[in-house]
Amino acid sequence: MKSNLWNILKKELRELFRDKKSLAMMLVIPIFIPLLVVGMSALFESQVNKDVQEYNKIGFAYEMSDVEQNIAQQMNIEVVNGTEEELSQMYSKGEIDLYITKNENNYIINSDGSDNSTYSTGLVEAYFNTYKQYLQQNYLQENNIDPNQVLNIITVEENVIEQDNFFANYIKNYAFLFIIMAITVSATYPATDTTAGERERGTLETLLTFPIKSRDIIVGKFLGVTVSSIVTGIISLVLAIISLYVTQNMFSIYEGIDIMYSPVSIVFAVLVIIAYSFFISGLCIAIASTSKTFKEAQSALTPLTFISLFPGMIAFMIGITTTPLLSIIPFLNFTLIFTDINNGNIDILNIALMTISTIIYITVVLVYIIKQYKSENVLFAK
Repeated sequence: MKSNLWNILKKELRELFRDKKSLAMMLVIPIFIPLLVVGMSALFESQVNKDVQEYNKIGFAYEMSDVEQNIAQQMNIEVVNGTEEELSQMYSKGEIDLYITKNENNYIINSDGSDNSTYSTGLVEAYFNTYKQYLQQNYLQENNIDPNQVLNIITVEENVIEQDNFFANYIKNYAFLFIIMAITVSATYPATDTTAGERERGTLETLLTFPIKSRDIIVGKFLGVTVSSIVTGIISLVLAIISLYVTQNMFSIYEGIDIMYSPVSIVFAVLVIIAYSFFISGLCIAIASTSKTFKEAQSALTPLTFISLFPGMIAFMIGITTTPLLSIIPFLNFTLIFTDINNGNIDILNIALMTISTIIYITVVLVYIIKQYKSENVLFAK
């Protein structure tokens, strides 16, 4: 019986690598991984290293003192004077980045809270902190009080321990989410073609006339789709590592930071990719095998792409951490465990629970598919 299974697997792999659409799904989709990594790195770079000239046009609806003007000049603030009405109109036209009004000693920063105004607000807040410090020092000196004894009564220093940073973690985690989605997309087409596609072409009935057990047919098809998924996942991971290496040398936001995966992390990342490939391949075949046509199977499998992406994305955004219970929840467990691996936290218990639960899920799915293929009503329904 092993020879029958091997023959089915060879048949599926041969058809898989001959089909241009399957090859496109398997080989082309991973190319988007470097585009994602480079694009997000460029976006963060532009935000972090934004030129002050892009947000330094500040309106002042009051007469500034010589000290204020000097501080503004030192901080590269382009001062625009005018009445509150004039500045409001200029701001609405985009001629200034924000404007400041004054009521006695109360200063009001007027902006719409947009991304650009956030930078402008930060610049103005730094300006007012500097001006306030000057006024405090001047007041203390006029009253014969040493400013250092009051203003510098405590000192605060920052000691950065971690070698990683927000940008690296964010990009690496989202790159893996895209790898998960790429594996899902890669599994849907061959799973559809080898089940609903063969039924629609009439080749499935011919295959079933051979003296081959349904179990061998299903397992052979399942392994063929899984191989396709694993190839996509490995290629995606390799391209992600290469693109991280390239971006590390391209963008200044990564200076002094090692964003590369360690060899141990790569090994466990591959394990997660393989486990997910087995899981999603079985799920795709189970869904597609109940469809009568290729188009119907494609429609049924489309939601899987979103289901594979959103749980991990939401977990990453709200900071959910891996627990033994979450390690057995489909879709979510793969992303959470990889996030831990990405951060250097390799928990063998959680990885073992993910592996065991995946094996159980795959077994249940395969038993279900085999029963489907033994049912003539399911196989030959029109």
